[in-house]
Amino acid sequence: MRNLLFTGLIVLFLCACTIGPDYVKPTVETPSAWTVSYDAAAELVNTAWWQQFNDPALDELITRALNENLDIKAATARVDQFLGQYRTTRSEFFPQIGASASAFRQKDTETGLLPGNNDDYSTYQGALNATWEVDLWGRIRRLNEAAQAELLASEAGRRTVLLTLVSNVASSYLTLRGLDRQLVIARETEQAYAESLRIFNLRHLHGTVSQVEVSQVESEYEDARQAIPQLESLVSQQEHLLSVLLGRNPQSIPRGKTIDELTVPEIPAGLPSELLEQRPDIIQAEQTLIAANAQIGAARALYFPRLALTGSYGTASIHSNDLFEGPSAIWEVGGDVLAPIFTFGAIEGQVMTAEASQREALYRYQQSIIAGFRDVEDALVATTKGRETQAAKGRRVGALQTYARLAVYQYDAGTTGYLQVLDANRSLFSGQLDYVQTQAAVLTSLVDVYRAMGGGWIDIADQETVELTSDSIQTVN
Repeated sequence: MRNLLFTGLIVLFLCACTIGPDYVKPTVETPSAWTVSYDAAAELVNTAWWQQFNDPALDELITRALNENLDIKAATARVDQFLGQYRTTRSEFFPQIGASASAFRQKDTETGLLPGNNDDYSTYQGALNATWEVDLWGRIRRLNEAAQAELLASEAGRRTVLLTLVSNVASSYLTLRGLDRQLVIARETEQAYAESLRIFNLRHLHGTVSQVEVSQVESEYEDARQAIPQLESLVSQQEHLLSVLLGRNPQSIPRGKTIDELTVPEIPAGLPSELLEQRPDIIQAEQTLIAANAQIGAARALYFPRLALTGSYGTASIHSNDLFEGPSAIWEVGGDVLAPIFTFGAIEGQVMTAEASQREALYRYQQSIIAGFRDVEDALVATTKGRETQAAKGRRVGALQTYARLAVYQYDAGTTGYLQVLDANRSLFSGQLDYVQTQAAVLTSLVDVYRAMGGGWIDIADQETVELTSDSIQTVN
């Protein structure tokens, strides 16, 4: 009994051994120029930021996309694949129990070393079988650690798709509203030129204006007119893009507020770098690194012996009536030890592969953080400078409106030709379209800030999806 207890203690001690390096989070340099407090910034990026635009139509589009987008469904299915792999790996911690049964009718040879008789006979057997690999060196624990990290990485990948989807829907909708506004401007300008052309044709009939002036007005009318189908085409293409994001065939997209009526969210000029840790792509890169790190231990464990315990208990008889009688019982207990001796570099190759994969994952993790800092900086710069540009273009439109109005007064007073009026109107039309383009770009840059920072808003968006895997993921943590 003491020997059995001693053997059990040795096995338990060996099971506590885990080969390979434990994961240590890499140290990454962070910009020191970001001075906004974490709490203040987190309050911004942990809310459903798209609701700050105060447009129910946009809110409804995002909700539909979260429920119907096919990329989200595909990413969810991918998480389920890794969940299945994790469960398969985790099962190796426990004994694998199975059952077997057999029935044979046979006759032995009469010419062999042990001659039989001429009688045919039957054999019946049934048994429960069990096998269990003792995790002496932590190979299974490392594989389980890697499978868990891969599962969490796939979940982070799903959340990356979710982040991208919400941002793309918002950006596409804002771009659509900008195009809608440009189309309104083009149609209003076309109508104004059509009225001017009608008046000039009447004046030409009465001999008060020349054909040159009529041709000039007609040229500007056609210029405004040709802009309309171009903008209508862009509007249709933007609606088709949004339809795809919604998981639907191309169709009309419902609108809400105009681009001028939208509420512009406030974003600080700087944000703390700790917020980047919430970005799902960075979380995915780190979990991939954790998995690669664990694979090193699993590969190194192949250098050492593997111990597998097996056992079976059942019954066997040549008579079916006696199959469940006491004398028919059979049992077996044993173990196998497999140890490598000469592998000619097979294990060394696996270890080398695992170590190289870990280095690659480390570099990709570091690169994802650097790229994250760049995304945030680019978005903040685009927002800040875009607002300055928008303000300047707004002042330019105001000046052009004054120019166009005064040019008409001077023409009516006979102090200038109609060419100056056309120039003023042409510049105003171009300036208005340019202003709206910048206005839409500034709004989409605000979306880019929230996309670049990640944040707790992804949890809010995740709650609106139909197919969630969060319950499964929580069981892993």
